[in-house]
Amino acid sequence: MRYHVIHRTTYAYDGPVTVGHYVARLEPRKLPWQDCPWHELHVQPNPIESTERDDYFGNTCSYFEVEGAHEKLEVIARSYVDIRPSAFFEPSKSPPWEIIRTACRSDRYNAASSAGELCFGSALIKPAPPFADYALVSFTPKKPILEGLLDLTRRIYTEFKFDPKATDHATPIEKAFNQRSGVCQDFAQVMIACLRSIGLPTRYVSGYLETRPPPGQARMIGADASHAWVSLYCGEELGWMDADPTNNVLPSDRHITLAWGRDFRDVSPLKGVTIGDGSQTLSVGVDVIPIGDT
Repeated sequence: MRYHVIHRTTYAYDGPVTVGHYVARLEPRKLPWQDCPWHELHVQPNPIESTERDDYFGNTCSYFEVEGAHEKLEVIARSYVDIRPSAFFEPSKSPPWEIIRTACRSDRYNAASSAGELCFGSALIKPAPPFADYALVSFTPKKPILEGLLDLTRRIYTEFKFDPKATDHATPIEKAFNQRSGVCQDFAQVMIACLRSIGLPTRYVSGYLETRPPPGQARMIGADASHAWVSLYCGEELGWMDADPTNNVLPSDRHITLAWGRDFRDVSPLKGVTIGDGSQTLSVGVDVIPIGDT
């Protein structure tokens, strides 16, 4: 399936901003199941300087600098993305989760020990006993790791309420966990805390999900949104397996991967520092437009 993705970000400032330095992670990753044959980033006002680099996790980072008094910043990312459906793997044939946990603690460098760096806490996600207790309901002794992942995904989907008013970008995951509500960012980070708390390496994935309008209704421009899910290391044969607790699915050809890291701070689509007076208003619009099979 091919998609045309348009991600618009607009900052409106109360007073003139004279300098702005920004980093964008808006280019979809190139993966075995995902290609990005075309991507462009349009910034207005025009930057006086821009560069690209890959960060520690291999995400493309676009840096740009804007100078001169301005009261509005607009960043539009456009991409064509080709997605192939994921291969099916029988969950019951995946290795017991304890074997993966042990392999990730090896003192020899290999795929498992490299993944093991994502067993530890990060700025927004701190492993803790309550998260471990919640995870162990799904990860009983010797349970195949993919079965455990599916069960934990299902439980968060059914036991947590999707409520955009319950949290904001600064809400601690402990609050989202205790109140059993939040949005996709909260669900993903709570799930990561649960998995890391039992010693399993898990990364935060940012991207998009194709949404479909009700039958007979036209697609609304800008009605889509950024999405978040998790990826768990399941051994050398399976590698990293994605799971979406907001929708109780293993992502396939409707999920588009932008970036991954330890938590949201590593993959924020756009962040920066400005010099100027007053506050700012942020608006974001996303379109994920299917344009046919590739």
